[in-house]
Amino acid sequence: MHESPTPTGPARPSASEANEAIRHLVDTGVGGEWPSEAYEFLLAEWAVASRAEVSVTQ
Repeated sequence: MHESPTPTGPARPSASEANEAIRHLVDTGVGGEWPSEAYEFLLAEWAVASRAEVSVTQ
């Protein structure tokens, strides 16, 4: 019987989870400064998740 390897590392968020995190980041406005690094990271996570979800549904 073939067993799939157990994934290692943190799981990637879904596109909707990443989108919600982006909304939260923008709405809370960390310290009055634009959190560009956090925004860019979340945007990249959203993009990866969106591509994965599109390829699954096609």
